[in-house]
Amino acid sequence: MPKKKEFKQGFTPSQSLSSKSKFEVYGEEMIEKEVKQSGNSGRVYLPPEWVGKRVKIIRID
Repeated sequence: MPKKKEFKQGFTPSQSLSSKSKFEVYGEEMIEKEVKQSGNSGRVYLPPEWVGKRVKIIRID
């Protein structure tokens, strides 16, 4: 029996990868930065005061 595909929360197979979504987020502070290459991954540096805090990352382009 083939393994069933799993999708991340909030994503359905019918959604286009290029579709845009609107998010409404309440928080304390916002920083807009570019993700930099880091090995086989990406990295964003944040202020040291944010260490231990919860953050949400939204890709805008």
